[in-house]
Amino acid sequence: MVRERSEKQLAVTQIRSMIGHPVRTRQVLRGLGLGKLHRTVVCPDTPEIRGMIARVSHLVEVKEV
Repeated sequence: MVRERSEKQLAVTQIRSMIGHPVRTRQVLRGLGLGKLHRTVVCPDTPEIRGMIARVSHLVEVKEV
């Protein structure tokens, strides 16, 4: 199975704290490269990343780059 390389990228910014959230939620934020408030990471727009963002959508803000 061959996947096309996604040229789009997403800027993901953590806007809420992970204090009081389950361990799985913290692990997803760490997997995205986040952990402190107002930090922004640029990720490729893939289904895997979209799924991770959906899991923590209440803690992050997403913009297309």
